[in-house]
Amino acid sequence: MRLIAKGITTSVLTDCSLEVPGGEIGTLRGPSGAGKSLLLRAIADLDPHEGEVWFDGVAQSETSGPQWRRQVRLVPAEAAWWDDCVGPHFRSLDEARAMAGLLDLPKDCMTWQVARLSTGEKQRLGFLRAVEDRPAVLLLDEPTAALDAETGQNVETMIRSLRDDGAAILLVTHSDAQANRLADRRYAMETGRLKAAV
Repeated sequence: MRLIAKGITTSVLTDCSLEVPGGEIGTLRGPSGAGKSLLLRAIADLDPHEGEVWFDGVAQSETSGPQWRRQVRLVPAEAAWWDDCVGPHFRSLDEARAMAGLLDLPKDCMTWQVARLSTGEKQRLGFLRAVEDRPAVLLLDEPTAALDAETGQNVETMIRSLRDDGAAILLVTHSDAQANRLADRRYAMETGRLKAAV
């Protein structure tokens, strides 16, 4: 299984191609505004684009958006919330409570109101919600940007676990140190153009 994107082009992106096999983490770095988040959105089939994306030999263009995103999951820097309370965003509260503890969140966080969440709590809970059903591909947009070092390390541990379970992961980061810790392959973006893996 592998994620392959070829020739992804939008008004901002120009002919972006990459490949991330299952069981690997690809990191994507570059200055703010270079198009990193837009590339993730195109791969997740959230924005119109030219070019094609495949996962496990199945083309994005031959799959409905919802069906594609069940396997190819975007975890944005800021998660969206559709209920006032945290719990209804999760399929299994028991599993969510157990996972929350791994990221230094108390088990009763499932009863919290979304309005009371800090930025870091929203980031961790949004990440947990996205990985609850273990999607085959994870597109992570700066998943530790709002976290302190220790909590960020706990998120990285979970990311490695997902990789070890066979997920293909593409992670946007501004941190050289994080890229050094996590990357199996590296990509860089500048003004909408993707550079070859290093």
